[in-house]
Amino acid sequence: MENDELARAIEAVLLVAVEPVLPGLLAELLEEPAERVEDTLTVLANQYLDERRGFVLARIAGGARLQTHPDLAPYVERFANRDVSHRLSTAALETLAIVAYRQPVSRGQISSLRGVNVDGVTRLLEQRGYIEVVGRADGPGQPALYGTTDLFLERLGLNSLEQLPPVEDFLPGPEVAGELEMDLQAALGVDGPAGSDDV
Repeated sequence: MENDELARAIEAVLLVAVEPVLPGLLAELLEEPAERVEDTLTVLANQYLDERRGFVLARIAGGARLQTHPDLAPYVERFANRDVSHRLSTAALETLAIVAYRQPVSRGQISSLRGVNVDGVTRLLEQRGYIEVVGRADGPGQPALYGTTDLFLERLGLNSLEQLPPVEDFLPGPEVAGELEMDLQAALGVDGPAGSDDV
């Protein structure tokens, strides 16, 4: 198959694919060596960026897919007018974040971190396909351990969990923590630490 024809065939498959397509599957479908498919995917991705197209070839969850360019998200969101009912609640997002960063993790561990029962939320996340049982813990009852799925990576536009931002990026700095502590002490009518000049 000529280079141009291979590129066109890859574009055609990616255009109709609902989920990211693994390069190995593309190679099998197009009866081409995997290395040649990988090279063509790289060429196409660079070509779309150089031409400033409205879409990009993204590498997601180990596969490839065509998706809209990130800087055009406001227009796409306006067009899509996404249904609010499909959005996740704050509780679900917090639970999903815990699973993403602490996996494999049990429901009991998630509940301890969140301070509430998470049975309903984990069921919802499982039904939506964002988390799945990845094993069993040792110990009494051998509770299920949860991890994130390829769909989770796909929805976030990540190729692997290593691309998650460091959890430290979400923690307040020492100055913010100090201010929060002083505000809390003031609200509770508690004196500051010993030796403090605060009145």
